[in-house]
Amino acid sequence: MRPPTAVLAAALLCTVVPVEAQTAGPVPDQLTLDEAVAIARQHNPTFLQTRNDLQVADWDVRQAWGQLLPSATASSSVSWQGAGEQRFGSLTLGDLGFGGQPSYYFSNYNLGLNWNLSWSSVLAPREAKTRRQAVLATVDQGSTQLVARVTNAYLEVLRQREALTLARQQLENTRYNLRLAQGQLEVGQATPIDVGQAEVQVGRSEVGVLQAENALETARLRLLQELGVELDQEFEPATTFSLTEPTWTLEELYEQAQTRNPGLRATRRSKDAADVRVSQARGAYYPSLSVSTGLSGFTREASSVDAQVAQAQAQVASRVASCVQTNELYARLADPLPLEDCTRFAFTDEQRNAIASQNDQFPFDFQGSPPSVSLTVSVPLFQGLTRQRSLEAAQVEQDDRAHQLRADELALRADLRVELATVRTAYQSALLEERNRDLAQRQLQLARDRYQLGVITFVELVDAQTVLAQAERDRTAAVFIYHDAVTRLESLVGVPLRI
Repeated sequence: MRPPTAVLAAALLCTVVPVEAQTAGPVPDQLTLDEAVAIARQHNPTFLQTRNDLQVADWDVRQAWGQLLPSATASSSVSWQGAGEQRFGSLTLGDLGFGGQPSYYFSNYNLGLNWNLSWSSVLAPREAKTRRQAVLATVDQGSTQLVARVTNAYLEVLRQREALTLARQQLENTRYNLRLAQGQLEVGQATPIDVGQAEVQVGRSEVGVLQAENALETARLRLLQELGVELDQEFEPATTFSLTEPTWTLEELYEQAQTRNPGLRATRRSKDAADVRVSQARGAYYPSLSVSTGLSGFTREASSVDAQVAQAQAQVASRVASCVQTNELYARLADPLPLEDCTRFAFTDEQRNAIASQNDQFPFDFQGSPPSVSLTVSVPLFQGLTRQRSLEAAQVEQDDRAHQLRADELALRADLRVELATVRTAYQSALLEERNRDLAQRQLQLARDRYQLGVITFVELVDAQTVLAQAERDRTAAVFIYHDAVTRLESLVGVPLRI
């Protein structure tokens, strides 16, 4: 029986499996094809590499949407400036009356918000989605190919197991012929040459059994390799394949393949992505919009306020001196004016404390800078034919994808026609080989009966045995050629055909 359709159809889907869950588990003793496909989809390293591309494609879609959102930046810094004279051109702070500057501590922050909008960024999510669809189709294609490889490897195990069975049957037949020849020799109806020939045939059959056992073990190892598991596991294939007449028509197969063939779907998605890239390339001729705003602040703190206090005291002393001069002038007038109280300009501890408090800013007592907002509209005029070149390249890619899609459709139709004819031919060939096998069995039985009667020689008996062995091998080969052809046809259609 062929595995259920739903199971093989599920093999075409992609289920993300965490890396920690991808350890190679044990293979069941009775391994069905469904189980083999499921194990391969979890552990086959080549398929897992292909499936990992889907995660990158998912993030490409998220990134494309993120480009439509404003970008925000935040920065902050601290710095220190040592004490000493600073020069401004040919002057120093000392020349300006600010000598003896102390060291300073600085801190600042900047918050920025920028939003850029262009036709290319507007189309970016759509283009990323089409590329993701192309990747998904590629992953489906890898899944279909994996199912085909596992099925072929599974069939190879069955083929070699059948070949081993035939080799053992051949060994039993030759041993029977040997006993028959020995019996005929005892009654005087055969010669020692006949017995010798029978012994040679037994030896050759034993060699055939050894070779068949090695071929079966090789097939088992190749299947385990395809599953992506450890090679030291024992199993027996539990799924059987029946020989059924192919009743599918080319039209129905092509109709299914149009929507389910993973290679064709991948080409279509690539064509869609190329269409979007043409629109993006045209967007280089369109205006773009940019909006930005930001906030900032700073602090400055001197390591010592002595210079600021001295400066304030000097200002107070200057005002006291000016007050004294004014009073002297008032006193000398013919009609003296009232004198001012110069003691009110005295430098107090409160002023000293205010200077120290105002200096205490570092690192978080920021003074905010005025906020700003800017809006920019950019209209590209001429960029040295770069835009036209990009547009031409995108259109050429679009045209190439269209040609590739048509080529894939033609190839698919031709491959379906060829494989369907191959399946039908293989089915008819298998029926004929079954009939030939039955005829060869009857001929061998007849030859044994006649040999016991002494009508034919031992050579003629061996010839009949050889004919049967070849008929058995031909019949087995024809049956598995049929199943191999159906597997290829399923890969082309994208859905299981055998039930």
